[in-house]
Order: sequence, then C-alpha cells, then structure tokens
Amino acid sequence: MVSVSDRPAARVVLVDDSGRTLLLRGCDPARPGLRWWFTPGGGLNPGESSAEGAARELFEETGLRVDPAELGEPVWHQVIEFSYDHRRYRQDQYFYLYRVPEWRIDTTGFDPEERRTIDAHRWWSAAELDSTDETVYPEELADLLRRFLAVPKGS
Repeated sequence: MVSVSDRPAARVVLVDDSGRTLLLRGCDPARPGLRWWFTPGGGLNPGESSAEGAARELFEETGLRVDPAELGEPVWHQVIEFSYDHRRYRQDQYFYLYRVPEWRIDTTGFDPEERRTIDAHRWWSAAELDSTDETVYPEELADLLRRFLAVPKGS
C-alpha cells in the first residue's frame, strides 16, 4: 500500500489588466518528460496561514510582494491527489485572487527544487486555456478565470 502525505497548500490566481492569469510550467523530477502549467503557490510552512503561505509563495515564485491581508478571502478550494518525485500527496489547497495592472516575473526567489523543475512562465487568457493541448492545473482554471473576471475589482 502506498502512503499518502497530507499537504496543506495555498495558490494565487494572479490576473493582469488584460484578464490573463500567470502560470508556471513545471515537471516531476521522477518523470521529467511530463510537463504541466500551474498557478503560483505551494505547500504551507508549519504554523503558516493559507494567506501567509500564498503571499510567501507568490513572492518566491514571481517576485511580487503582497501583504497576506491584501489577498482577502480564498475564492476557491480544492482537494487533489497527485504523485511527485515518487511520493503521493493529498493536497488541500485554497486559491486566492490577486489583480495587478501588469507584472514582470522575477524568479530569483526560486528554491533549488523550483529551479530544477520550473522552466517557463506565461500569461494565459481563458480562451487560450480552453484551446491548449497542454496540461493545466487546476483543470477548471478557464471557467474559474471567467468567473473571477465577472467580479468587479475591489469586491
């Protein structure tokens, strides 16, 4: 029987003024040919709230520093199971929406694992997410992005 590690996590749907969301492209070191796109974020440190973890991860992975309070309340919640580097995880993750006019990504905050496994970033529209043949997580992201864009800024 394969054991599953529970992993609390937080992610950020970072949206620019063009209505696009930033995704990072990564791989599994155990399966380097397999690549997928995902929102900035990751596992929480011990004692860290989901907003604190989301803000920390956003800074580490994009260079954008925000106060956790600026993230507001989570806009979506998901529990997902996956394997990574020969281990199984059950990730309980909260998603936060954060809007920026634009942002130039700074990846100097990547930790060694991120430097080894994340090889690209790009801004995606909902239409591009719908039409891509590439793997994107969460799979519902195009619909979520449309839903989030229907909410006025500051709401």
